[in-house]
Amino acid sequence: MSENPIISTRGICKSFTGPLVLENVDFDLLGGEIHALIGENGAGKSTLMKIICGVFPPSSGSIFLNGVKTHIASPHKAAELGIVLIHQEPLIFPDLNVTENIFAGHSRKTGKALVDRKGQFREAERLIKSLNVNFKAGDKVAGMSVADQQMVEIVSALSQDARVIVMDEPTAALTSGEVHNLFKIINMLKSEGRSVIFISHRLEEINQISDRVTVLRDGRKIDTRMTAELSQDDIIRMMVGRSITEQIPKTETRIGETALEVTNLTRRGQFKDVSLTVRRGEIVGLAGLVGSGRSEVAQTIFGIYPADSGKVAVNGTPLSMKSPAEAIAKKIAYVTEDRQHDGLFLDFTVANNISAAAWWKVYNKGVFRPEAEKKLVGDYVDKLRIRLHSVKQKVKELSGGNQQKTVLSKWMLTEPDVLILDEPTRGIDVGAKAEVYHFINELVKQGKAVLMISSEMTEILGLSDRTYVMHEGSISAVFDRSGMNKEAIMLAAVGGGKNQDA
Repeated sequence: MSENPIISTRGICKSFTGPLVLENVDFDLLGGEIHALIGENGAGKSTLMKIICGVFPPSSGSIFLNGVKTHIASPHKAAELGIVLIHQEPLIFPDLNVTENIFAGHSRKTGKALVDRKGQFREAERLIKSLNVNFKAGDKVAGMSVADQQMVEIVSALSQDARVIVMDEPTAALTSGEVHNLFKIINMLKSEGRSVIFISHRLEEINQISDRVTVLRDGRKIDTRMTAELSQDDIIRMMVGRSITEQIPKTETRIGETALEVTNLTRRGQFKDVSLTVRRGEIVGLAGLVGSGRSEVAQTIFGIYPADSGKVAVNGTPLSMKSPAEAIAKKIAYVTEDRQHDGLFLDFTVANNISAAAWWKVYNKGVFRPEAEKKLVGDYVDKLRIRLHSVKQKVKELSGGNQQKTVLSKWMLTEPDVLILDEPTRGIDVGAKAEVYHFINELVKQGKAVLMISSEMTEILGLSDRTYVMHEGSISAVFDRSGMNKEAIMLAAVGGGKNQDA
């Protein structure tokens, strides 16, 4: 790791339409280091990186590349300077093959207009081989896993001889095995003298992969420290301005009657003979590896996809599972894992989004009642502490944590008895997570029944009263709270566990 910065920012400020998003931020990236950039949602991490990568111009301040003041006018200019941004959601062209994606936007040419396709293919094969990944230069990108799509973007960065690679939440949708492989690649890039800026909300990953940590809070830099010097409590304190001594508090509640009963539910090719129950006042975890069928079970219960066989009952009343409208009418709410694509209308206001699932509460005989919407929406903005300028603000302008609170608010307006929460804290910071956990605990105190799908083992262990584990489309084990531990759940998730009936 070099002692000299390859990139420096000095006094970076950024404002869009209102208050400063970044205020006088100084940041240094050393040659050959892995530098973690962390902070709560809305702290300014992605904005700072997009300024460095030429997506946004700074309102004021300067950027230095190898000590020379530099104007980065566009992502194309940044790439020419050796700086490439890899987004959380890979930006690929699914109908093109791997080589075409790697060289999209920077094709080699022979003569005046011809693309050297053979040369591109050879170069793609060389780079792919150097990373030891599981796809070929001629493979179609459509159908590839998110992890492999990210590797295509990394190969594309190497094809441009990138010296600085910015990774924004690269592990959010990856399995633990895929994260392990990604970290091997990142360390290989470091060994070649390349620098990586790594943005993540997963503190255990920060400790595992980074050399230094910079913390932003409310658009300001709090500190830059060597990772080895910091405990997770130190990092949390810098991020949120306070210590969170118990990150996942568990509230004891009175367990009531069965609210959701699923019996031998089957959807061919996805899951088979799934049976589970969730009682009032209870949080039931649904664990398992990505691809085990957890989300598909939830979507079938909610009527998004039809079942081939099996039964579902809510409060003792059978459910036909033919549409989400029926599920909502029977007091089920489903918070999807993909809030941006399936949970929100991004170009609509926060108020419109919150009232969308319970539209009948803001209409009277077909006439919209803005006062009713304002009151209902305002109550949940206060209750979940959604940070925004106005309920008329477009929801796409909110941070990930505040978008997730908006989705939760939307479904609470339907007054559900059963809530299915699919990855309820994916992609949100530690402070917002604590608020979501508190909200979930409040729901079960009110007698709600919660089925929580999570890939975060700490959430499963910290919140669940009982946990069902899925493996390859079937329930492989069920644990009560006293029998739950990480090793037993992981063993069941890979097909080696024994059922422990609760």
